[in-house]
Amino acid sequence: MQDTIGNPQATPQDTLHVVACVDGSRAAPAVCDYAAWASKYMGSPLILLHVLDQERYPAEPDLAGNIGLGSREHLLDELALLDRKRAKLALEHGNHMLDEAAYRLRDAGLGEIKKRQRHGDLTESLLAMQEHTRLLVMGLHGESSSERDQRIGSQLETVIRSMSRPILLVPNEYSAPKSAMLAFDGSATAFRGVEHLAASPVLKGLPMHLVMVGDETPEAMAQLRKAETMLAPLESEITLAVRSGEVEPALHSYQEEFDIDILVMGAYGHSKIRRFLLGSTTTNMLNSAKTPLVILR
Repeated sequence: MQDTIGNPQATPQDTLHVVACVDGSRAAPAVCDYAAWASKYMGSPLILLHVLDQERYPAEPDLAGNIGLGSREHLLDELALLDRKRAKLALEHGNHMLDEAAYRLRDAGLGEIKKRQRHGDLTESLLAMQEHTRLLVMGLHGESSSERDQRIGSQLETVIRSMSRPILLVPNEYSAPKSAMLAFDGSATAFRGVEHLAASPVLKGLPMHLVMVGDETPEAMAQLRKAETMLAPLESEITLAVRSGEVEPALHSYQEEFDIDILVMGAYGHSKIRRFLLGSTTTNMLNSAKTPLVILR
């Protein structure tokens, strides 16, 4: 894995960045716009990242396994040359994508923008940058998605499971966020997520709804009020709510009812919220999302 664009010097230890992952997907412009919003909203510098997949575009092709070609070494050489040309063209295309993204961000009023292109695995590249990341911005849908087949990015779940920084997942169209909703289950790890959110500038000042799915008991309300107190550093108007029913439809129904822009969720231990996020309903939730999601780890 190597950097092919950007400052070769290490990022200062005390500087945290918004990292925007750009690719050839239809979500790329929205990724830039949401990243610009987050960068200005939090006062954090921005890094544009494009990762050239090692499997699709190997830096040095390995054709040793093609024994079916027999002794025709010139065919092996030609195939290797074609793979190198493909990798070079993909690299140039990635450079152009980064340049276009930087132009869009400058038009949005951003000053210094760092560009990085890496050859390797997306998750590994992001983990290598995690120490200097405040917020990761990615599109919900991958490059292979079409108008009819809006599949989530093939590597998205791996990234969600691996990263310990907040991840902002965005749809194909940008709309400036004006409110947020935190899916809360009252567990000890959920409270740690609340503590983490309270210490982060990611959503500071935005009206916030704390929504618990379950029975409206005195204990549930006490947990919500405790979480509300912990979120005081956000200086946000906070609404508390308990909804009954299944997690996915209950959360989506509440979000639609109150026209909430961002859904905030966390991977909380083995709670039903975690099973909702990382279990069998994950793909349905991400595929059906029409507004941004913030994933807390």
